[in-house]
Amino acid sequence: MEKLENGGKEYIVAANWKMNMSAKAIKSFLEEMNQVEIPKHLRTIIFPPYPYLNIFQKMLRYSRITYGAQDIAKEEKGAYTGEVSADMLIDMGCSYTLTGHSERRSYYAETPEIVAEKTRAAIMHSLTPVICIGETLEQRQSGRYKEILKAQLDAVEASVRESMGVCMIAYEPVWAIGTGVIPKISEIRDTHKFIHEVLISYGGTYRKTVPILYGGSVSEKNVREIASVKYVNGFLIGGASLNAERFKTIIKLLSVD
Repeated sequence: MEKLENGGKEYIVAANWKMNMSAKAIKSFLEEMNQVEIPKHLRTIIFPPYPYLNIFQKMLRYSRITYGAQDIAKEEKGAYTGEVSADMLIDMGCSYTLTGHSERRSYYAETPEIVAEKTRAAIMHSLTPVICIGETLEQRQSGRYKEILKAQLDAVEASVRESMGVCMIAYEPVWAIGTGVIPKISEIRDTHKFIHEVLISYGGTYRKTVPILYGGSVSEKNVREIASVKYVNGFLIGGASLNAERFKTIIKLLSVD
């Protein structure tokens, strides 16, 4: 097994459960995960559906596993039916929130500016935003993907400026999410390097340490190989994180140098 190369940084293993799981399944999952010894160099985060955050609050009080929300309202409070504010997430013990997931951008027409406002709302309440960016297959094949990724990052940077350093970035090629299609290792490496260079271009040496996660059909079969890629600091995992045994296997694979 090849040695993992992560430049001395910790790895982040984040699970996005989307609109899946039940209260019974989650309790069983967390009971299993609470028995897992997670090494210090791994930061484990789970993003469950909103209704189950209370289960996480009760069951992970003394755990090394942390959790967050899949989305956040850009507004503080008010007549916004169906929205969940930053203060509400804090009340539920959240430390993180996703912003700008491709499904939010495409299904709910979230513009880069809306994503930027949500990211700003998270930062203002001391939640760590995991900003999702990514391109479609057409944008990748046309060669426009760098332009698309930079525009998504630029909108957030223009809104939060110096606070960009407290964020995480999750690169998820839309064409690889849930499809089983994995970009070539060279594509992952080059794209993560490009994202890193964009962050550096904003100025400020702290941006060298902004974690860049990879997401898109990540599984126990490919996680070690992708983890060895320079500028990959962790993962945002979908389907493979819904099964406790598979998720534990991924953690184990990333626990071995």
